[in-house]
Amino acid sequence: MDYLPTLRQEAQALMPDLAAWRRDFHMHPELGFREVRTAGIVADHLRGLGLEVSSGVGRTGVVAVVEGERLPADAPTVLLRFDMDALPIQEQTTHGFRSQTDGVMHACGHDGHTAIGMGVARLLAQHRGDLAGRVKLVFQPAEEGLGGAKAMIDDGVLDNPRPSAAFGLHLWSRLPLNQVVVQAGPLWANAGLFDLEVHGQGGHGAVPQETVDATLIAGQIVVAWQSIVARNLDPTQTAVLSVGTFHSGDAANVISGYARLSGTIRTFDAAVENRLKQRMQEIADGICQAFGATCRLNFSTCIPATVNSEAGAQLMRPVATALVEPQQVTQITPMMVGEDMSEFLNRAPGCFILVGADPGDGTAGPHHSPTFDFDERMLPTGVALLAGAALAYLEQQAQAGGGRPT
Repeated sequence: MDYLPTLRQEAQALMPDLAAWRRDFHMHPELGFREVRTAGIVADHLRGLGLEVSSGVGRTGVVAVVEGERLPADAPTVLLRFDMDALPIQEQTTHGFRSQTDGVMHACGHDGHTAIGMGVARLLAQHRGDLAGRVKLVFQPAEEGLGGAKAMIDDGVLDNPRPSAAFGLHLWSRLPLNQVVVQAGPLWANAGLFDLEVHGQGGHGAVPQETVDATLIAGQIVVAWQSIVARNLDPTQTAVLSVGTFHSGDAANVISGYARLSGTIRTFDAAVENRLKQRMQEIADGICQAFGATCRLNFSTCIPATVNSEAGAQLMRPVATALVEPQQVTQITPMMVGEDMSEFLNRAPGCFILVGADPGDGTAGPHHSPTFDFDERMLPTGVALLAGAALAYLEQQAQAGGGRPT
């Protein structure tokens, strides 16, 4: 891996461009499956590097392949993924490149991820001659709960050539600058949504005996659901059940006959997820039956847990150690955040890492907040990490006996 110091220097030299790209994307955020401007800029950049580009993959995704010279058809392929979408949040920062689109903001750092992807493309294009295989660059739409990864997969992003490993990153504003989290096993949770409708019998607030109060029933369900994690799951397992919305009634003197709840569930294990859903249904049905109501519970948009392979983490760790101070490479307790990079990792095992980007001034809010921000000095680190991972993976595969240039 003697090429890593060179990659680090070359990535650092890209800092002016990386910051400019990031700020441009930040000023012009686009929601999931609407990343038309962003995708166009990415595609033009990739074409300018001499790469063949596929646009409209998964509706608004962009894909290009960087490959070494004189490769056999069975040379290995590694996938690098970068997400592009923003969030429906009204920005409240004061910096000069704040969002110019009302009600839309890059509040999770995907503007930085897209800029990093453009930097990775430039470095890998410069090092084509060093590639012992192919690097598939995937710029993904709609990561924020809309299924962008699955849409790209359904559109054939994993075909022609098919990657045998996948790598990606997420900048994290609550970690110290350029701290790198590399670990095998679960990193982030699977994430699902639920929606519950309770149907009772509305009536006058003065004669409750003639009604079936959907507000009361839904409130009982919310409280009872909170016992599931504490009393129905193995204490060594982890899960979250959060009710995010509760809507019932339209007037102060009317007992509502209808209530609707929605929220999210998070786990790391499919069996735990299934048990959680089972108990939610049983409790809702039981409470409704006791009060003379009916209900309908739906689950949707389950994003699988983000799980790194042992081999992927073992490859990524020395790359990270060579690019940042060894004490900056660390591990964390897995978080309940959801991330559809998991769709790629489930099909091409590899490693998804976190890169610290704490602005350090105490004014920026957390991810998904209207005051979110991050330290742009992490951008070159992200470029070097993913370009280095791609080179290292292809070199490893070549040394194992496959995919050597002829």
